[in-house]
Parts: sequence; structure tokens; C-alpha cells
Amino acid sequence: MRRPTLLLPLLALLLAGCAFAPDGGQDDRPDDEAGAGTADGGIWRPAPGTDWQWQLSGRLDTGVDVPVYDIDGFDHTAATVAGLHRDGRKVICYLSTGAWEDWRPDAAEFPKSVIGKRNGWEGERWLDIRALDVLEPLMAARLDMCRAKGFDAVEPDNMDGYKNPTGFPVRAADQLRYNRLIAELAHDRGMSVGLKNDLDQIPELVDDFDFAVNEQCAQYDECADLTPFIEAGKAVFHVEYELSTSAFCADSRKLGLSSLLKKYELGAWREACQPSSGPGRTP
Repeated sequence: MRRPTLLLPLLALLLAGCAFAPDGGQDDRPDDEAGAGTADGGIWRPAPGTDWQWQLSGRLDTGVDVPVYDIDGFDHTAATVAGLHRDGRKVICYLSTGAWEDWRPDAAEFPKSVIGKRNGWEGERWLDIRALDVLEPLMAARLDMCRAKGFDAVEPDNMDGYKNPTGFPVRAADQLRYNRLIAELAHDRGMSVGLKNDLDQIPELVDDFDFAVNEQCAQYDECADLTPFIEAGKAVFHVEYELSTSAFCADSRKLGLSSLLKKYELGAWREACQPSSGPGRTP
């Protein structure tokens, strides 16, 4: 979830709105040809500093020269994933696992009993993650979709409901249980999985997840909390929205983060923190 903030303009709120190839053949490209990182038991694990592109809206721009793409799992086809693979990219499947979204094709399958308060984004409401008997089969089906389309990894969003007013008495222990369930479901399907935000539980969850995805840790002076992932040899894919690259890139490089400046709608535009020569702009 792109972090809601009291300073966020209303316009930005409205804008939010397996390693097997689709033909059934195994994707046996070496990791250095298909996204930086290593394979641990067949699970791809991106290395710290791996460059990436995150695009969740607009027509997908496949021309950004990076080894990793993070795109919406529902919005894109197996053919799109296969095309990115042919270009040597690993592809991450974005899903919301902690919030209900009213526009998704499976929205009607979620009973009202597990749909809570709005989370700050149009059409989204928190889920009661305590209801594992209800949510596990629904999330398993979503992860099956990611696997069937050939995605290498999953970015499960809204993984920190226990820190927010969800409408349910969700505790930290409930969040740990649910997050580990999502990680297990992804691994069972041969995909790696990233921990989205949920900084306070990183010490307990770093061993369960293969990388991290974070929003605005520089703005909120939290980036050092992600160090356990870097020390474990796992990438931290990080974005800022309201700072200039000059305000956070130097620290990102020191910490080993894979940092981008993006706009809230998460279209194709990006400004990356380059490893040595400073921030570089990619339209």
C-alpha cells in the first residue's frame, strides 16, 4: 500500500485506485541472465542493490533497462511476463493480500464479514486477516494465478494491518501468522516473496521472506530498520514519492537499498539512485 499521509493531495488519492514459462517449459536461465540474485532451492532471491522498475498503472513500458520488473498480477497476461523473461528480466506479481479491492474480478468472493474499514485508497478496505479459513483459499487462488502466468515472485501488499485501524482487533501475532502463511503459499508454488513495509516485524520475518519492498522509509527516517534484509543478502526495493533524489540517494547507497523516486500513481516514470554516478532519470 502506498502509505497514506495527511499531506497527500486528494488527486493522488484518486489516482490510486515457479519459475515455469507460460508454455509449460522450465525457465532455466542462469540468474545472472534473468535478474540479479541467487536461486535457493529453486526460489529466486534478488541481491542487495538490484535495480528495478515498479509500474502499477498506465501502459506498461518494457523498455526500462533493469533486471527486475514489479507489475500488477491481475492486469497483465502470461504473454507480457514471457516477453519480459525474453528480455532477461525477473518479474514480480503485485497483489493486495491484506486489503479488499472492489474492482478485482474475485471481489465478490470475499464475504462481508472479512471486509473492514477503508485503508485510505479509493475502493480499498482492510481484510480481517484473522479469518484464515476464509482468506487462505482466496489468496491461494491469487497466487495460483501468478504462478500460471509465469511470475518469478510475489509482492503481497497491505501486510501491516495490525498497525492500522482496520475495524478488527488484529494483533501483532495475527499479522505474523498471516504474513508467514502468504510466504509459505508463495514458496509452495516455486515463487519468491517480498515483505511489504511492516518494519516493526522485520526481525521476526526476515527469514521467511526473500526480499523487502518499502515505501517512504527515507521520508520517515526508517530505512535503517531494513538492514536485516541487506545483511541476509536480500534486496530491499524502495521508493520515495515526496523527496528529491538528492535527499535520499546517498543514504540509500550506503545502506545497499534499491531506491527509486516515483509518482503516487506508479506509472512508468522513475528516477533511480545509481550505484556510483548519482541519480539517473528514465522517462
